[in-house]
Amino acid sequence: MNFIVSVADESHEKFAKEITEEIFISAQERHTGIAKRTPEYLIEKIRAGKAVIATTEDGQFAGFSYIESWGGKSYVANSGLIVAHRFRGQGLSRKIKEQTFILSRKLFPDAKIFSISTGGAVMRLNYEFGFRPVPFSELTTDPEFWKGCEGCRNYDILQRNNQERCICTGLLYDPFDRITIKTPDEQK
Repeated sequence: MNFIVSVADESHEKFAKEITEEIFISAQERHTGIAKRTPEYLIEKIRAGKAVIATTEDGQFAGFSYIESWGGKSYVANSGLIVAHRFRGQGLSRKIKEQTFILSRKLFPDAKIFSISTGGAVMRLNYEFGFRPVPFSELTTDPEFWKGCEGCRNYDILQRNNQERCICTGLLYDPFDRITIKTPDEQK
């Protein structure tokens, strides 16, 4: 099946409720701690040009993701990656993640991009894009970001650990953190 993956615009606002329902159902099925988001919150992201949506050629919702900046725009979170159940297993999450990453780099070229996740598929995708696992201390310290975790079923774990650890894994892409490895011949 062919999908259209693009930056979401106001014509996609009609999918906000369906997206939040899909995220909620997925979290329940996987017993993961995805923080709840409202349709209004997703509409804000869409209107700000900070969301990526996938639709079918005939206009059905297929997948979604959004970005949010934190810490004075020095950090950007890639969040809410979801693929509608009926379209899973077709490589769509990779296409959405790729466009979300491109959008993050375009809007915030010097920002560190991060994600927190319990999902193995999301972690693998992030690794492919150059993210690395990090302790939460390397993520944004912006209290508003961490406030977003309050809707997560595992929030008590995060609180008990002074926001240093939870069930999620922190993943970070730093555009300036590149290791250059030289062969012995190049070191001469």
